[in-house]
Formats: sequence, C-alpha cells, structure tokens
Amino acid sequence: MPGREEVAVDATRSDRGAALGHSGDDEPVSAPVRQPLPPAGQRSTRQRTALGQVLLEVDDFRSAQQLHAMLVQRGDAVGLTTVYRTIQALLDAGEVDVVLRADGEALYRRCSAAHHHHLVCRRCGRTVEVEGPAVERWAHQVADENGYTDVSHTVEVFGICASCATTGTETR
Repeated sequence: MPGREEVAVDATRSDRGAALGHSGDDEPVSAPVRQPLPPAGQRSTRQRTALGQVLLEVDDFRSAQQLHAMLVQRGDAVGLTTVYRTIQALLDAGEVDVVLRADGEALYRRCSAAHHHHLVCRRCGRTVEVEGPAVERWAHQVADENGYTDVSHTVEVFGICASCATTGTETR
C-alpha cells in the first residue's frame, strides 16, 4: 500500500450499472436506502433483523466489531460470528458496501442501490454518497483505450469533513 493511503475495495459486489444519469458536478445521491431484509436466500432471524436495523440507523461506515457492540448495547444477543456471517451474506447480495481503512480494517455501510461513490471523513467516519459522472466517463474511456470490456470500478474519496476540521476532532 503506497504511502499508507486509504484504499477502498468492493470485490464482493459488481458495478451496479451506469451513474445515475446526472451530467453535472459530483453531488449527493438521492436514491432511497433499502428497508431491512434478510440476506438473499437466507431465512429471516431475530439476529439478522436486528443487524439490518442497526445498519439502517447508522450513516457512516462501521466495523463488524462496532456493529456487534451496538447490538449488545441495545440488548440484542447476537454473536460476533453471526454478525460476520450476516455481513458477508449482505455483501454477496449487494445490500452493503465495504471500504478498507489504511490499517486494513473493513468497514461496512448500508447504501442506496444505485451505483455511487463515497466521500468518507477519516476522523469521524461521516460518509456522503456521491455521483461521479466524470469518473464514469474516465473509467469507460480507459477501458476502451486498452481493449477491456465488462468493466467495473470503485472510487472512495477520503478526507476531513468540515465539522471535524473546525473542531479538530481526533482521527479514530
């Protein structure tokens, strides 16, 4: 990892299609977030429902351990192994996105179904979904120039949000 910069991966879900059809500058995506559902092909359980609810309530990316701690704090008896299994099933179904922090920790978030990118605060984790029409055009152009087909991509932008920049909040 050059320079220990943040790296984003999304190896478990495919490109969800073209950008939302907006040709202006990058702006927040307004597609609705999905309702809590059990992962595709799995039965609904109390634990899966509880994790789905927690994922709907958080706006930023969280680690599996953080999600587990939130469930325990709420009084939901859900094991960490169940959290990991459920997250993997949700990833496989395209219901959540994942990014890797510079230290390699995977963070998860329930996102809109439409193709989008993320702007993530390195300090507080605040996340904004953004369209990237220029990125979409560039990715297709580079693929075409090099003879690639069936191309997908993931772009995550990391920085310090305005609130953290003002308050000087420590990086988590």
